[in-house]
Amino acid sequence: MTATVKLLPSEEQRQRLYQTLERANAACNYISEQAWAAQAFGRVPMHRLTYTHVRAAFDLTAQLAVRCIGKVADAYKRDKKAKRQFKKLGAIPYDERILNFRLQSSTVSIWLLGGREVLPFVCGEHQRYLLQYQRGESDLVYRKGNFYLYTTCDVPDDAPIDPEGWLGVDLGIKNIATDSDREIYAANHLLNVRHRYARLRKKLQSKGTKSAKRLLKNMSGREARFRHDVNHQISKRIVRKAQDTRRGIALEDLSGIRARVTVGKPQRRTLHSWSFHDLRQKIAYKAQLAGVMVVCVDPHNTSRECSVCGCVDKRNRPAQATFSCISCGHADHADVNAALNISRRAAVNPPNVGTTASSGLDLQATSFGGGR
Repeated sequence: MTATVKLLPSEEQRQRLYQTLERANAACNYISEQAWAAQAFGRVPMHRLTYTHVRAAFDLTAQLAVRCIGKVADAYKRDKKAKRQFKKLGAIPYDERILNFRLQSSTVSIWLLGGREVLPFVCGEHQRYLLQYQRGESDLVYRKGNFYLYTTCDVPDDAPIDPEGWLGVDLGIKNIATDSDREIYAANHLLNVRHRYARLRKKLQSKGTKSAKRLLKNMSGREARFRHDVNHQISKRIVRKAQDTRRGIALEDLSGIRARVTVGKPQRRTLHSWSFHDLRQKIAYKAQLAGVMVVCVDPHNTSRECSVCGCVDKRNRPAQATFSCISCGHADHADVNAALNISRRAAVNPPNVGTTASSGLDLQATSFGGGR
């Protein structure tokens, strides 16, 4: 998982942070030029080619020079077809040799141009908890006038729980999530916020004035932060419910749904801004931390199948929110019915008990990461 802390440097320390980022990224651009000219993209040949000159010309400590070479090598791993360029104030990686956290004093010892500096930092309670397990690299990041450290934390998982049942979760647009216990997590507020930001962006983009561009820049990220907060709250409630009742969590395998689903133009923006993948990520990593198993099931006909008699027919959905079986007459909320089907499909084909909490998702070739 990743913990984020905000640095509180003095004015003199701020200038040294700027200078260190500029110097390190200039070194990265030099390393990239030499690697591109020699077509040497591996970390070892790149090190042999540039290390001595980088140390001498850019006045970097040995370990930061090594980190810069690693940054360039990682960039070429993603794409070797074009020479890589690095921004003047791009993020720079640090390791434990040149950066150490001191949690008791809320400070960090970090190497900057001219030597070591001790900088105070602030973070939330959850971030401070993660910092107990800080391991490996940290990235020094400059964003919107502030300096941050993004650091990796190896947080231990709880012991896996042998599931005594499955909590089915149906993800949707109208309702963000609905579980098989009939709890509905409505999306009305989230959709209203999205529409408001979309209208405001369209209005400001049509103006094109300096003040409009400045406001657009200030708005950047607000909607994403709001969406992430909502998904954090929902995923936390779902995982806590499954943990308290000793159940696993069953989700639909919705990979590639944007390519499979065809909608009209008015609904296109809503579908493509739908954050189900982000919610799945948050459910997955929170479940793994809590020892709760998560599996993905086939989503085919979950919304058309009757959870009582198993009848599958498109006429079972007379409206978007309602389900009414033409065979047995069972009526229910459509999303609740789908969540019940998801739960039962997981029960029919359960994974091997005793595997890790994320084993059901490993089958889906999907990457899940950290957050809060």
